Amino acid sequence: MEVFTGKLILIFLFIFVIHSIETLAYAVRLSGARVKMIASALALFNVMVIVSRLANMMQQPFTGSLIDTAPPVYALQVVEDQYRILIGASTAGTIAGIIVFPTFIALFSRAIIHLANEKGSIPALIKKGFSMEFFMRGWKHFRLPKRTDIKEIRFSDIPMKLFLMNMIITAIYTIGVLAALYASLLVPERAATAVMASGLINGIATILLVVFVDPKVSVLADDVVNNRGSYRTLKGVSLMMVTSRLFGTLLAQVLFIPGAKYVAWFTKFIV
Repeated sequence: MEVFTGKLILIFLFIFVIHSIETLAYAVRLSGARVKMIASALALFNVMVIVSRLANMMQQPFTGSLIDTAPPVYALQVVEDQYRILIGASTAGTIAGIIVFPTFIALFSRAIIHLANEKGSIPALIKKGFSMEFFMRGWKHFRLPKRTDIKEIRFSDIPMKLFLMNMIITAIYTIGVLAALYASLLVPERAATAVMASGLINGIATILLVVFVDPKVSVLADDVVNNRGSYRTLKGVSLMMVTSRLFGTLLAQVLFIPGAKYVAWFTKFIV
């Protein structure tokens, strides 16, 4: 009954990369507002989004295959242990994103300016980024998060409803596919229905994120660019968002099994 396998480690790395990039997405608006080039910031970040999407496409078949290769007698326990490790990968990736958050803001801000100088050419920017001179200058901007990053934040600027909503949405998004796959073990007679329900779960989480969370942060970033808002407020909200995201990945551990049971129950009304 082997839990740790080479395949599990590979999936762990994929999920680690995905959640690191998604955590750094909150730094993109900060960088764009810092240099007052929001649109260019989002365009440049799309390159990293491609990496995230590619990693996501590659890990999904491997994640599903963990069920196919699980020993029949201990399938539920083995798959649960493996999937909890994968949920842990989302937490680890989020922590990694938080650690490099200040460095990413500094480097990404400069990358936006260089992109403008290259007339929007991503290949030219990538070529410049791999030069030794560019690398050495970038290394000087590396720094870890400091207490001063938190001290300058006023907690009165942090909307708690947004914090809780982002945490819950992150938890749902984190376990969406995993809970649906695990539900297929709980109700093998409706396995295909349970697996396909993952799209519905993630779709609802995405809608909630797009409607209730992203617009509020985007407006704050636009206010900074148009000199109607404070960069400190935007920074505080952004740090709040990555923190709520971290708590969301921890909440996902709690919701995993109840979520899988709910999906299994819900399939009765579809079949």
